[in-house]
Amino acid sequence: MAQSTAAVSGPHRHDTRETVLFGGVYGSVLACSMVAALSQYGHTSRAGRRYDALWLLVTALASALAHGYAHYIAEREPHRRWDALRTLAEEWPLVTAVLPTVLLLAGAGWGWWPPKGVEYAAFVLNIVLLFTLGLVTARWSRRSWPVSALTGVGDALLGVVVVVANAVIK
Repeated sequence: MAQSTAAVSGPHRHDTRETVLFGGVYGSVLACSMVAALSQYGHTSRAGRRYDALWLLVTALASALAHGYAHYIAEREPHRRWDALRTLAEEWPLVTAVLPTVLLLAGAGWGWWPPKGVEYAAFVLNIVLLFTLGLVTARWSRRSWPVSALTGVGDALLGVVVVVANAVIK
């Protein structure tokens, strides 16, 4: 039996593109879901929208910490001193992906635009973000334009599922 001469190089590191796609898709779907959940009871005051923005940000940070920690402990290898912090820092795309929605909700809370109905703009924003992430990352991988567009549509459907579920549940 031949033995492999490949050395184990340490914990698996995700490349930047993979991290951006994963975190971006996760964050955008999280933002859609949180907006749907937080707007369920029709609280559309300015204070309510600031509250929604804060909870979305807290949820994204907690999700990033949980996901980074899960990656860290799932690697069954010895770790160096700063590996835990580096693993947590690699979750930045998840938090970054929710920031446009946080800004949209906070802007409604600060009176930049009407707070009533801002959730629909948030849904559209996140569906567009999902489409763009799918399209761009497929193009990064040298996929053809038609395949990239289909990948974008597939990603966007994740957001559409949340919107449809929100409408059905309400």
